[in-house]
Amino acid sequence: MTTVTTIKYLGLAPYEPTMAAMAAFTEQRTPDTPDEIWICQHPPVYTQGLAGKAEHVLLNPPGPDHIPVVQTNRGGQVTYHGPGQVVAYPLLDLRRRGYFVKEYVYRLEEAIIRTLMHFGVTGHRVAGAPGIYVRVNDPFAHAALTEPPDPRDPFKGLGKVAALGIKVTQHCTYHGMSLNVDMDLAPFGRINPCGYAGLATVDLASIGVQVSPEEVAAVLAGHLSSRLAS
Repeated sequence: MTTVTTIKYLGLAPYEPTMAAMAAFTEQRTPDTPDEIWICQHPPVYTQGLAGKAEHVLLNPPGPDHIPVVQTNRGGQVTYHGPGQVVAYPLLDLRRRGYFVKEYVYRLEEAIIRTLMHFGVTGHRVAGAPGIYVRVNDPFAHAALTEPPDPRDPFKGLGKVAALGIKVTQHCTYHGMSLNVDMDLAPFGRINPCGYAGLATVDLASIGVQVSPEEVAAVLAGHLSSRLAS
């Protein structure tokens, strides 16, 4: 039996209240609570995962250019959220769906890859570095990456287009993933994205795909619903 998932579009949602609402939903749910996927964009914010180190925020001066840094309980290191980036938060009961965390992450990544494919872009996994990457100089090439692309520089020639950071408690998920569509990428230059110094970050616009965040959100929602099904 396929588990029904409700998709909720939250629009431009402040990060901290959204995080609190996710946590409350997860803490209060019962074995019969229907699963949901929340899709939104956030105003500019840096978020730190449980493994996050302060030194990975390189430059964040006070004043009009300051971006708040929020400590979270998700996995991973520091990342940036801002308008023009589609964020998805699956709130799922994995036990009811019948798979474990490792497969959940794989399915999340597969939904992102399929979404990129819809727009002609080939997404890639990099071993040991959750998220999805594209060849910056040829994002539409279908050839698989060699493993690894370069042992001395696993991100050589790649740009990160999507990030993952999840939390699982009592078999239930929250937090999730972000996909860069058409955003100001400059704030990524003020951090070591996901803890990797010098990691290039791209969005669909910067690799030549002109599409709205709303269109990407709709495609992503469909792929998340199907890829995360039981």
